[in-house]
Amino acid sequence: MSDDYVRILDTTLRDGEQSAGASLSGEQKLDIARALSRLGVDVIEAGFPASSPTDFEVVARIAAEVGTAPEPGRPSDEPPGICGLARASREDIDAAWGALRGARRPRIHIFLATSDIHLRHKLRMSREQVLVRIGEMIGHAAGLCPEVEFSAEDAGRTEPEFLYKALAAAIEAGARTLNVPDTVGYRMPHELAALITGIRANVARVDEAVISVHCHDDLGMATANTLAGLGAGARQAEVTVNGIGERAGNCALEEVVMALHTRRDECRLRTGVDTRQLTALSALVSACTGMVVQPNKAVVGANAFAHESGIHQDGMLKDALTYEIMRPEEVGARGTRLVLGRQSGRHAFRARLAELGYSLDDEAVAQAFEQFKLLAARRRHIADDDLVELMARVPRAAAARASSGAA
Repeated sequence: MSDDYVRILDTTLRDGEQSAGASLSGEQKLDIARALSRLGVDVIEAGFPASSPTDFEVVARIAAEVGTAPEPGRPSDEPPGICGLARASREDIDAAWGALRGARRPRIHIFLATSDIHLRHKLRMSREQVLVRIGEMIGHAAGLCPEVEFSAEDAGRTEPEFLYKALAAAIEAGARTLNVPDTVGYRMPHELAALITGIRANVARVDEAVISVHCHDDLGMATANTLAGLGAGARQAEVTVNGIGERAGNCALEEVVMALHTRRDECRLRTGVDTRQLTALSALVSACTGMVVQPNKAVVGANAFAHESGIHQDGMLKDALTYEIMRPEEVGARGTRLVLGRQSGRHAFRARLAELGYSLDDEAVAQAFEQFKLLAARRRHIADDDLVELMARVPRAAAARASSGAA
């Protein structure tokens, strides 16, 4: 795999489902897994098999039904890897392997905290005990599964020198993906970049593994931190659709993918994702989880390609590049919307009337626009039916429409 390729590991079905209020049925998880396969993600983290018999069964079904052959429309000719999460215990690892073994590309993802605050208050383990546990459990998993990933939970708050030792122990035991989670969204972008740079410079045999970043959005910087990590040399991004997940959520798949796609000139990185499927996938996940996507959400929000300001609308009518850095069709959106409201200008107003079949001279436009502004002052948005009703009250404009033969 070339050095400019970024693997996308989607954890919507595992970390995403941990969002408060988000609960997915087995069939919904299969539907989303199939959609993720069609999208072209490299790895689907299907769940946490040891957490319950239900999760075990769903992961096993995804492994057998989605992880054995590419879905029709998938950009790649091989299926996605199917991943299962496991604590650093033999029971969890054995359960994960039992669920994943039907996949063509199974991956066991083992996590163990490395920050002092977690070691002291949660695990009640010493650093030495953690290093021993990493070696034993990664070694056990590597004896079962051809692909093992290790996550140093709360790596963002781990003392770097100890983090280097933990990651080196994981490589020595057989891990080939090293995940560096900013579990509580604590790091700033420059700090996360420095952490990845330090790992690349100080972890023994690091060139034998892929470095991954998994960023949470507690301070609103999950996407920025992920891009910073990739810029510093990480080559896997762990993400969720719509950015759902614990607390304030995870890094949003669509944001990272489109940042790399739109700013290829700056990032010089690429993914295997078919960006034209992003909007449909966002809608599917929103419908299944019941978590509504905010209108101003980047890339997939309802307002991502909507313009109400008269200045912006005038620019868009002249050249879409004035106010859109992505084309709606690139992400599977229906298209640009010029929303008529109190901030709209005459140019957009006239263009929308023309689309509705009205052929107006300047005097008629001026008369109609004056009535439009009065209406817009009372209503948040103006629909097409409102415009038709308005035009019926403007005799000269209505006559102009009639003379044009419009229905």
